[in-house]
Amino acid sequence: MLYRIRSGCPWRDVSSEFGKWNSIFKRFNALSARGKLLNIFEAIAQEPDMEWLFVDGSYVRAHQQRSGATAEDDEAIPKSRGGNTTKIHLSVCACGYSVAFEITGGNIHDSTAAPQLLAQTLDAESVIADRGYDSEALREQIVEQGGHPVIPRKKHSRKGNGDLDRGLCKLRHLVENAFARLKYFRGVATRYDRLKQNFISAVALVCIFIWLPM
Repeated sequence: MLYRIRSGCPWRDVSSEFGKWNSIFKRFNALSARGKLLNIFEAIAQEPDMEWLFVDGSYVRAHQQRSGATAEDDEAIPKSRGGNTTKIHLSVCACGYSVAFEITGGNIHDSTAAPQLLAQTLDAESVIADRGYDSEALREQIVEQGGHPVIPRKKHSRKGNGDLDRGLCKLRHLVENAFARLKYFRGVATRYDRLKQNFISAVALVCIFIWLPM
């Protein structure tokens, strides 16, 4: 499974050394349906350094053959002017390791997905994000969860950024670095999975692989 996600090859092209491709795919599909890989990721990421929590989103272009799933929703691959895209919303700890993620369509704004993402991390001391997350409702949620929002206000804001910790803002590259590590795997950099649950499992498996050395 990890080989397929790393290389981005079709399931049929998985080397026969790993076994029958159809058996591997069926096992992956079954694990995804039960959320097993996501549960393993959540179990591994139990002791992150929550002094700082960095949040951001990144687009993933969906392969042209991955749309058209026979489901009630769009499987997080909406039709848009930019093509078929999915978005990964990621939060990372002070050490740069993934803590939680959400998968949405590429047409979902960062601040819209942020409340659900932050609800998974209740003990962050400071939450650092870019201007796209400038929302009073989001700031209030962070404070209610016991954290301190470090989010630049938009240019037209009357409150300004006099109280902004610019030193912490410069460390936002940690979440960008996390995205770079995720997208080193071609099956994450480009979405080849038709079902949303399978792409969630693919991202979870990569996060597990990155966490294992810890």
